[in-house]
Amino acid sequence: MVGMSAPTPDGPARISGRAVSVSADAALLAAAVELSRRCPPSPAAYSVGALVVAPDGRVLASGHSRQGDPAAHAEEVALAALPPGAAAGATVYTSLEPCTHRRSRPRGCAALIIAAGVSRVVLALREPPTLAPCTGVADLLAAGIAVVELVDLAPAVRAVNAHLMGEPPGA
Repeated sequence: MVGMSAPTPDGPARISGRAVSVSADAALLAAAVELSRRCPPSPAAYSVGALVVAPDGRVLASGHSRQGDPAAHAEEVALAALPPGAAAGATVYTSLEPCTHRRSRPRGCAALIIAAGVSRVVLALREPPTLAPCTGVADLLAAGIAVVELVDLAPAVRAVNAHLMGEPPGA
């Protein structure tokens, strides 16, 4: 876990001085992982799901990779669904570390998250170096965004992306 103290099971963890519910984070991240299952597998892109959640817990927007556009990324879709400024102070739940390099767009998802004023990012798995180098977590932390990794959900993300990660389906 990055940017957070060690939690007790289903208990609070401290992030930037605030107590947060690990079980609420896990449930919202699990919902993002479920969204990633809607992505058609691509030999050139990960299948990712993302939610943008307001500080009061309301889901503001969601998206998954290739939703409405074969080059779309999950975080990009979710943030684009909101009016300007609506994601300020929100948390992005994303199944995979936000990208920093893209072939199809001028800015990666980490840069979009930073520009939107998001305050926290919760993810299950750091992006493997299979397709492109990624410094999403480092970039987010450098921008003052709290980053939480809930690695218990990483096996589900690997399974959704077995086509790129060399994992047997259903692993």
